[in-house]
Amino acid sequence: MNNFEHNLEKYAELAVKVGVNLKEKEGLIVTGNADTLPLARLIVKKAYEVGAKHVEFQLADDEITLLRFKYGKDYVFDNFPEWKVSSLEAMYKDNYHHIFILASDPELLKDIDGEIVAKSQKSASQAMAPVMKYRMTGVTKWNIIAMPSVSWAKSVFPDLDEENSIEKLWENIFAATRVDQEDPVKAWEIHDKNLKKYRNFLNEKQFEKLIFKGPGTDLEVYLADEHYWMGGAKESQAGHSYVANIPTEEVFTTPHRLKVNGTLKATKPLSVNGKIVDNFGFIFKDGKVVDFYAEKGYDVLEKLLENDEGARYLGEVALVQDDSPISNTGILFNETLFDENASCHFALGRAYAYAMRNGSNMTQEELTAKGANFSLIHVDFMVGGPQLNITAYEKNGNVVELFKDGNWVF
Repeated sequence: MNNFEHNLEKYAELAVKVGVNLKEKEGLIVTGNADTLPLARLIVKKAYEVGAKHVEFQLADDEITLLRFKYGKDYVFDNFPEWKVSSLEAMYKDNYHHIFILASDPELLKDIDGEIVAKSQKSASQAMAPVMKYRMTGVTKWNIIAMPSVSWAKSVFPDLDEENSIEKLWENIFAATRVDQEDPVKAWEIHDKNLKKYRNFLNEKQFEKLIFKGPGTDLEVYLADEHYWMGGAKESQAGHSYVANIPTEEVFTTPHRLKVNGTLKATKPLSVNGKIVDNFGFIFKDGKVVDFYAEKGYDVLEKLLENDEGARYLGEVALVQDDSPISNTGILFNETLFDENASCHFALGRAYAYAMRNGSNMTQEELTAKGANFSLIHVDFMVGGPQLNITAYEKNGNVVELFKDGNWVF
């Protein structure tokens, strides 16, 4: 076994043992496209080795997706197959957990009419809402990992040929996910403890609001009543830890949906619905996006904000220091899974119930009353960098400096 094959096997083991922390007699769903098959097969192997009752692979092929958008009639995008929803919900109810393998093309749908893409995304989001609650509340353990596709690798390293761009992207993925270390599972245990240090500090302080200042950003963000900071491994409702994103460098919580005011400028491009949005920002008033701009992808951003009422409000605030493994690569990955973990970020749309105290046991009405946003979407965008400063305010008026020049002050 060469070094690459060894790392690929370690990567699969990391997804199963740390990502979803699969237990004996639990089921597993693995979703990926044709490029992901080598990794998917190893994940299936590792899952059965730890005692999975069944592993189901779901193929989501990019070319087939593109054919649907190119040749599908208008009515194709108004509906989402109900059997897909009921099938997935049945598996989640039957103690199945879920690994998503991304091998994306950041601009797969760049030549497709934005109206059609937005319509399709909205109908899918509406249909999948009953299923999303399982992942959003910690009933279902889930994990997202990524591997190179040719189009993704070439978007990151346009000056390299296909073979070398893929090899280079793999090197950076293995480094960012700690797979290049001798024992990635152990390395993640240590990393998780470090993230918990920040999480515990923030939960102990229970800050009332945060102030973000940087180029194009001057934003006041109140935190939701009874917000709860998360970082590293989460805990399922069954009491099992899992890591939803590999890699992850963030600690995050729930902003108050009605108490965000000021300007916010993204510091990295965003790939959303197969299209790139770049050099963009927002103006918030009483929590709502009242104005926005984008040098590239304005129409994509516009459609995103029109998805539903909650799409114009924030559902997540995440802190990531600039001095982190992903940021230090100096690479723009053109993939949110990586880029969001190189940078502080926010998310438009739905808040995670588990980022509220006892939130997984609350109704949506109770969550909304405490300031948590609801939407059919949840889209992260990056705002961090070496010029970002963050100040926190306690309820008694005490001021605490959290970030200076992009990094934690402690």
